[in-house]
Amino acid sequence: MSSLETVGARRLAAAAAIDARGTDEAEWLAAQLPDHLPHLELPEGPVLVVAAHPDDEVLGFGGAMAALLDAGATVHTVCLTDGEASHGPASPSDRAQLAARRRDELAAALAELGDLPDPVHAGLPDTRLDEHETRARAVIGEALDAVGAAVCVAPWVGDLHSDHEAAGRAARAAGRERSKPVWSYPVWMWHWARPYDTRVPWERAAVLPLAEAAVDRKKAALARFTSQLEGRGSGAGPVLSAQEIAHHTRTFETVIR
Repeated sequence: MSSLETVGARRLAAAAAIDARGTDEAEWLAAQLPDHLPHLELPEGPVLVVAAHPDDEVLGFGGAMAALLDAGATVHTVCLTDGEASHGPASPSDRAQLAARRRDELAAALAELGDLPDPVHAGLPDTRLDEHETRARAVIGEALDAVGAAVCVAPWVGDLHSDHEAAGRAARAAGRERSKPVWSYPVWMWHWARPYDTRVPWERAAVLPLAEAAVDRKKAALARFTSQLEGRGSGAGPVLSAQEIAHHTRTFETVIR
């Protein structure tokens, strides 16, 4: 099998896992992760949060972003793609319209979290971020330098979605070049994994407890992503089902270090 065929097969397998029914949130709640994983304090100093698509940063780290703002920290964001492929095959004009819509949704969502600077939009191709990792690494590195970030937070490299994994690798490379710590947040892991799944490096996982106010602002932010919460037409359900939202509106967030 050629390298291109291997990449294609891996993407298809990942898509199948993400499209499958998934793990019920009740199973995750029963695992009581906050009782078994170490607790982290919020990072100090400016924080740079990286997303592969508009909504990743809020899903994975939005509560902590709200809490950081309440603590007086500076938080900046980088969004590597515009998420224009979230609704499947479409004409270039339809993709451009969806990209613009998703940028607007992200701006509204970030405003719900607090007084955040405008995100850096890299405009790299959705679903093909792994083909543009060098550019992604450069964009993240430039942002780390520009804001003097003490910590970078990015999607987890094992999340199965190829864009999330590419974003995570690019962030780790940029952080490594600058001796900056990189924390990773899972998104789709909560869907395809099970509590204490051996594919997840639980020994490097920790939780960030969230105050009720931070959770409420995260919920309000997530509600702004209407393109991902509505049916996509032709019988396709929303990208983010009620079950997926439940995974991301807990009283804590999880990071992998």
